Amino acid sequence: MDRKINLTEQEIPRFYYNIVADMPNKPLPPLHPGTRQPITPDLLEPLFPRELILQEVSSEQYIQIPDEVRKIYAQWRPTPMFRAVNLEKALNTPARIYYKYEGVSPAGSHKPNTAVAQAFYNKAEGIKKITTETGAGQWGTALSYACQMFGMECEVFMVKVSYDQKPYRKILMNTFGGKVHASPSNLTAAGRSILEADPFSSGSLGIAISEAIERAASDPTAHYALGSVLNHVLLHQTIIGQEAMVQMEKAGYMPDIVIAPFGGGSNFAGIAFPFLKLNLTDNQKIRCIAVEPESCPKLTRGEFRYDFGDTMGLTPLLPMYTLGHDFMPSPIHAGGLRYHGAGVIVSQLLKDNLIEAVSVNQQRCFEAGMQFIRTEGIIPAPEATHAIAAVIDEANRCREEGTARTILFNLCGHGYFDMAAYEMFLSGKLNGEKQVSDSSIKDSIKALDQFQPIMNQ
Repeated sequence: MDRKINLTEQEIPRFYYNIVADMPNKPLPPLHPGTRQPITPDLLEPLFPRELILQEVSSEQYIQIPDEVRKIYAQWRPTPMFRAVNLEKALNTPARIYYKYEGVSPAGSHKPNTAVAQAFYNKAEGIKKITTETGAGQWGTALSYACQMFGMECEVFMVKVSYDQKPYRKILMNTFGGKVHASPSNLTAAGRSILEADPFSSGSLGIAISEAIERAASDPTAHYALGSVLNHVLLHQTIIGQEAMVQMEKAGYMPDIVIAPFGGGSNFAGIAFPFLKLNLTDNQKIRCIAVEPESCPKLTRGEFRYDFGDTMGLTPLLPMYTLGHDFMPSPIHAGGLRYHGAGVIVSQLLKDNLIEAVSVNQQRCFEAGMQFIRTEGIIPAPEATHAIAAVIDEANRCREEGTARTILFNLCGHGYFDMAAYEMFLSGKLNGEKQVSDSSIKDSIKALDQFQPIMNQ
């Protein structure tokens, strides 16, 4: 039995896989918030390079990866895959558990897969600076690294609770040349309005997105970049699943279940979409499960509605599962998963019952993370522990049923900058998640009625 399945540099994918080409129901279009009619690509040009806009609306099945991007990928790709033999033994399960380890990238997560591509396309258009948001810091680190590769400036608005919880992620961004602000900040009108209403706001990804967009829109030499949610971001991440498919073939198994954490969708899409293609085109029956926090349950308790991607309503209206753009998530340590909505493509797939979603609470995630650390020897990021918790649940189910299923999950990043969170867990001081009431979700979503398509009213 091979515990580690490697690929050669020649096996780095040469194309991104676009699942839209194979979806039975294509995603609904984004809408202009004023007219509530489908937006045209030219309206996105102040924020994004034209090539990314074309990818955003593309229905082509495969889009070629630029050679310069692929050469940078080769610094850490292909990433390794491991069989979690010791975890299997500890669980006494007949399940075969494999994980794709994205923590070997310069940023320590899967995020550079799209950061490098986005920086490349922006550089090609003569852009000098990119602004962005970040939750726990993985995306901000990845974009800081990517901008450094192409000689560009990077300005990051980091959700305040993570800015305070994870100082070394901020320092890592600074080390790569990124300039980092705690969000909400006094640097933007969006930030000032939030602080006026709540001077002690812990922030959210929606607020940080608003600040980054506002900053980019005021600078003709700058563009904005998003680390998840949008179609082109999910597209770039599919190199993970494409590599994983070749590795699983080398291991002699194909997964029965594919699992990944879920914030906005890039992590899940990256590992799951190439396998989901087999369901859509070859009549396979691979279960693809997205795992989100109980405190931010847009997939499991939200509604499919048109909503803004940010708190201040600066983005187009997106058709997605959402808790409402005003939703303020509990300050859990998995900062990358604290987002009110889900990517458009993932939302349509869930609406069509082509994927599954579950939620897990923070305490359970850290318990699962500790079991993984003590069996497999890698410290996972808090986001990744959500997948591990779901994997353990599925492996235990295999034991109870006596079935030997193959489970693959995305270990999306390491947690070596999250040791303060593990210290809190080990000392019994881990903050509990705020329980989200049905009434608060209902009220937040009810406020979206005014933004739905005019034809539906």
